[in-house]
Amino acid sequence: MKRKVAAAVAVILACMWTLTGCHTVKGFGEDIQSGGRALERASGR
Repeated sequence: MKRKVAAAVAVILACMWTLTGCHTVKGFGEDIQSGGRALERASGR
């Protein structure tokens, strides 16, 4: 039981940390888009 609670807390904290870096849904979309561009460059496309 303690492991499940700890895992849930870790996931929530990770989500909060990720979303605070974006500040908005638009910012989140831009972050995802830049990640996709980086993957395309890395694949040589």
